[in-house]
Amino acid sequence: MKLLQLLIVTLSVMFFSTAYAEDKVKIGFIYVGPTGDHGWTYRHDIGRQDVQKHFGDKVEIKFIESVPEGPDAERVMRSMANDGMDIIFATSFGYMNGMVKVSKEFPDVKFEHATGYKQGPNLATYGLRLYQARHVQGVIAGMMTKTNKICYVGAFPIPEVIREINTYFLGAKSVNPDVEIDIIWVNTWYNPVKEGEAAKVLITQGCDMVAQHTDSPSPLQVAQKEGVFGFGQASDQIKFAPKAQLTATIDDWGPYYIDRVQAIFDGNWNSGDYFGGMNDDDAVGMAPFTNMPADVAAFATKIKEGIKNGKYHAFTGPIVDNTGKLQLKDGEIASDLHLNTMMYYVKGIDAKVPGS
Repeated sequence: MKLLQLLIVTLSVMFFSTAYAEDKVKIGFIYVGPTGDHGWTYRHDIGRQDVQKHFGDKVEIKFIESVPEGPDAERVMRSMANDGMDIIFATSFGYMNGMVKVSKEFPDVKFEHATGYKQGPNLATYGLRLYQARHVQGVIAGMMTKTNKICYVGAFPIPEVIREINTYFLGAKSVNPDVEIDIIWVNTWYNPVKEGEAAKVLITQGCDMVAQHTDSPSPLQVAQKEGVFGFGQASDQIKFAPKAQLTATIDDWGPYYIDRVQAIFDGNWNSGDYFGGMNDDDAVGMAPFTNMPADVAAFATKIKEGIKNGKYHAFTGPIVDNTGKLQLKDGEIASDLHLNTMMYYVKGIDAKVPGS
């Protein structure tokens, strides 16, 4: 009798252990850069850590960093799907076409692509309205520049980066009609040496306000060394340049990741598109305003609050591109589709979008 009871208990433990293991949600993250870049990938990995803290041992998470866009990314996605992942997050624009292809091969796996615009039955897209914070940076730059020359270190000419160059310039132009902008494309998301060299060239050309859409603090560090100012990228980078950083955009991906994993547990995950902003639980945040006069900080705060409460929209017409084409008519607010496919420079930017 005792042997039978022991057998029943043993089988029960095995059953519940197996059921518990099967109830775990398996999650994959694919990063374009290293988790220590202190920028884009660093903030996505903070979001991953938030998921782990929130769900504990109910989830099993795997992440792979520094995955190049292209065939390597597609291979990693397919490998994760074959490993039984329930949901896979791919965190760079260049992963889009590969994820579309792989998602069709694995219809039972949920796929999520950051900054893309192509969805499917099991493929969702997500992003943040980082242009909101960038516009505030532009306002600060326009008020503080002494040379009337601001600049931008760009990674790749994709809609997200073009959009932020435009909003940065529009913000500066709104307070300083004489401002000009120079842009250098480094064709990399993370290469501290190239990023720093680009910033140095731009400063040599007269720029005294350095913005960037690359992921290391190198341009900001160069700004401090050269005695000018700049802005942190994706996270508060003031510790790298305490005398140069004016503020920084802070990406908060954690709440979105937690919501989407919870949807897997609840069985109600759906495809769609998420575009979080300043008014979405501070999904887009900003570091404290530092190294600037009180009147600049006060005005920047006013613009930030206007964006947050929905009374101020950075992309409100009339907006004309630098070829003279009307892109947004008077009073028109840019739609998400317009924002996510933006491949033009606004009037006043004396440059051509690469590849256009």
